[in-house]
Amino acid sequence: METADILKRVRQIEIKTRGLSSNIFAGEYHSAFKGRGMMFSEVREYQFGDDIRNIDWNVTARFNHPYIKVFEEEREMTVMLLIDVSGSREFGTTWRFKKNIITEMAAVLAFSAIQNNDKAGVIFFSDKIEKFIPPKKGKKHILHIIRELISFTPEERKTDISGVLKYLTNAIKKRCTTFVISDFIDENFEDALKIANQKHDVVALRVFDPREAEMPDIGFVQFKDAETGDYQWINTSNRKNREMYQQWWTNNEQRIKSVFTRCGIDNVAVKTDEDYVKALMSLFKKRS
Repeated sequence: METADILKRVRQIEIKTRGLSSNIFAGEYHSAFKGRGMMFSEVREYQFGDDIRNIDWNVTARFNHPYIKVFEEEREMTVMLLIDVSGSREFGTTWRFKKNIITEMAAVLAFSAIQNNDKAGVIFFSDKIEKFIPPKKGKKHILHIIRELISFTPEERKTDISGVLKYLTNAIKKRCTTFVISDFIDENFEDALKIANQKHDVVALRVFDPREAEMPDIGFVQFKDAETGDYQWINTSNRKNREMYQQWWTNNEQRIKSVFTRCGIDNVAVKTDEDYVKALMSLFKKRS
């Protein structure tokens, strides 16, 4: 893509996603993620109805009367976007590829962050850490992120979600809100996800194409694995082949949902032929 085309696309996405952030998501974003970062402010005497979990036992013992810790919401939060740039994001049978949805959702979240006076950073990942953009504030920084979302070309095509979660856990010391935006076509990331969510507030945004959920009956078709580059001829008119694929998809759906549940991860699924705005609104309201 030429530089002029990139800048035009950046401007288009900026206009659309900044408008969504300002007019639709501003209040919901703040409500959904406020209080995730809390800092100690002071202690005061316990009052009826206070949460006993906030009792400061050291001060209580010293004065022989219950005191509680008072916290206030931190004035700023750090938002990290973990962006899957593996080969499978380049799939799409509707008018948008998965990577288009991923780009726009990431831009909306980035603009929502800076409008809430938060820092935003990005980690692009395949089966390795492709690029790390440290969290910062400001429109210039967000436009840089959007440009990278549009023009970035990964070196690898496979996926390692566990690897990027371990990197996040080690690289970002302060607790942050993390959005993992991926199709989650990967395995063995549950342990890393659980550990990352203990340190940070992790949210999963899973993007998929409706055609991935079923195999069409269109005769012999040559399929290509977007991440390995391997080709395979399959007779899609064979009912057994279609049923096997359908069973694999159903089992994979259940597996991913079970992983999110066991790890306590808030998540939402977004199809390429649906409006991601509704999906994000649903997620935000569920967290409010």
